[in-house]
Amino acid sequence: MRSLPLPLALFARLTPVVVLACAGWALSSSPDSSEPETQDRAAGRSGGQSASAPSETAAAKTYTDAPAPCTALAKKSITSLVPNAKTAGKEIASTDESVRRTCSWNALKGYEYRWLDVSFEISDSDDAAQKKYGERVEEKRGGGEVPGVGAEGYSVVNLTTEDGQKTREAVAMVRAANALVVITYNGSDFESKDAPSSDEMNKGAIKAAKEAVAALEGGR
Repeated sequence: MRSLPLPLALFARLTPVVVLACAGWALSSSPDSSEPETQDRAAGRSGGQSASAPSETAAAKTYTDAPAPCTALAKKSITSLVPNAKTAGKEIASTDESVRRTCSWNALKGYEYRWLDVSFEISDSDDAAQKKYGERVEEKRGGGEVPGVGAEGYSVVNLTTEDGQKTREAVAMVRAANALVVITYNGSDFESKDAPSSDEMNKGAIKAAKEAVAALEGGR
């Protein structure tokens, strides 16, 4: 921030004493009588500038608390995405539930295994949430935008193989104002050692994301 120039209110008092030997008298000058008024006006200008300076206030947050994640999805959605799972879900412990809350569902139906996480993260501002969203997207390149939900949305699907078993995971992220909704949905087939299709997992993650955002906005 640039410092303001000092007001032009500094006037020197001129009090010379001139001794005139030839005339035998001395002349002394008195202070300028207009000086106090000038100083007062200068002080008034300075005070006016300070009083009129805009004060910085924190922008109001759209969302102040993370909603309950285990009730963010309809029961029929949970049973569809994670067959045989207990619809109540299990909330994962958080150091600050007002900032981040996550619920998890997982179950095995026959040889088909599914796992679903729904997470809400609350930032101090829209800009902070946008920055966090951008960092997450950068970490998970290769996906695409999800239109029509929140301020911005993104999803990506990846396939991993460990000990011959394939697992496909879809991640959907949505930013709504100062909140970030993150859905993680993965699955495996323990009989065939294969994994569900990319289309199935991606659609499932996006469906969960849209419901979670609706729950966030509905509880505002």
